Amino acid sequence: MRIARFSIDGNVAFGAVEGDKPDELVLDIIKGIPFADFELSGTKVPLSKVRLLPPVLPNKVVAFGRNYAEHARELGNEVPDAPFAFFKPSTAVIGPGDAIQYPSFTEDLQHEAELAVVIGRMCREVPRERVADVVFGYTCALDVTARDVQRREKQWARAKGFDTSCPLGPWVETDLSLQAAKDLTIQLTVNGEQRQLGRTSEMIHSIEDLIVNISEAMTLLPGDVILTGTPAGVGPLHVGDEVAVTIEGIGTLTNKVVKRG
Repeated sequence: MRIARFSIDGNVAFGAVEGDKPDELVLDIIKGIPFADFELSGTKVPLSKVRLLPPVLPNKVVAFGRNYAEHARELGNEVPDAPFAFFKPSTAVIGPGDAIQYPSFTEDLQHEAELAVVIGRMCREVPRERVADVVFGYTCALDVTARDVQRREKQWARAKGFDTSCPLGPWVETDLSLQAAKDLTIQLTVNGEQRQLGRTSEMIHSIEDLIVNISEAMTLLPGDVILTGTPAGVGPLHVGDEVAVTIEGIGTLTNKVVKRG
């Protein structure tokens, strides 16, 4: 099931996305929230009539860096022996179609396409064999990075945590198995030109590794998001660019870069 969060006539709701053709997609509005038992209302709205929002509002976004060997090497970094985590605040999250605001404090904004894992239940110290039980689903993510700031400041709070630096969407795919999520194509284009192309099978540390690692340290809550790293091919973004992340079996997340007002 594809679960979207959307607004229509000033109201916000969740819905199940139905249909196969982009111009014929509809939302069956969900009664309640998708992290608990819910029912489909049977009230359907054309997707073209709503504004898609970030599919979840995470309490925290836990991101893992240098989890693809070729990406680590392209930036001149060592491949880490253990998962390497950092955080993005909830204020970094935007949805499909929302503008990425080019910060005034950087001159080198870059794209990083990522598979995002959405947590479905409160959990801590998750054993490897139970990881699938705590995963709600998967969505597309863009880890927008101020590369010059990242290099200069060493720690990454400003470089990767600024407002609009974490587009998510277009929806959460809940029918992908954990095994299937381990071998999906990730593609990123800028203005229609392919920049990144890889597979989740290239991850150094698996989805299980990442969730076991971070849940040893902290409680994960429903709606929290785990970013799993980016394949090689990261590069610059400029004001006016349209950037799209497409992940096999999930969909396409598209955003445009604008000058911060």
